[in-house]
Parts: sequence; structure tokens; C-alpha cells
Amino acid sequence: MTIRLFASHREALGRSSLQAELPEGTTAAGAFARLAQEHPSLASSARSVAFAVNREHAPPETALRDGDELALLPPVAGG
Repeated sequence: MTIRLFASHREALGRSSLQAELPEGTTAAGAFARLAQEHPSLASSARSVAFAVNREHAPPETALRDGDELALLPPVAGG
């Protein structure tokens, strides 16, 4: 599975994407939780991160499948 990172997440990990092997049926939120365990700098955005699966916005409980692309969308500030 490819996990795409943007803005603060990309800066925190120093890359725009990574590959992860997750059990079939892992949710988007579960994938983020696992990634945040491996990279604690992401944990602060756990309450506000949004998800896209295969380039479509998706709720946190979306089950992931092998080959999916998960995008982690950090909070955006602006006016």
C-alpha cells in the first residue's frame, strides 16, 4: 500500500510517500495510528487528519485493501 503525505506530514517524515504492509481490512484511521506509533511526530494531528483512499475522500473507518493508495490530509489553516 502506498501512503501519500502532504504539508506538515511530509515535512515531519521528510518524504512525500511511503510503502506499508498492513493487514487486509485495516481502516484508514488504523493505518494512521500505526504510522503515528512509528513516527511520533505525526501523533499531534491524530484528531484532525482527514483521509482519501484512491483519490476519493474517505471516512476514518474505511477498510483498506492491498494496492490501495491512502492519502493523509493534515489540517489546513487559512482565511
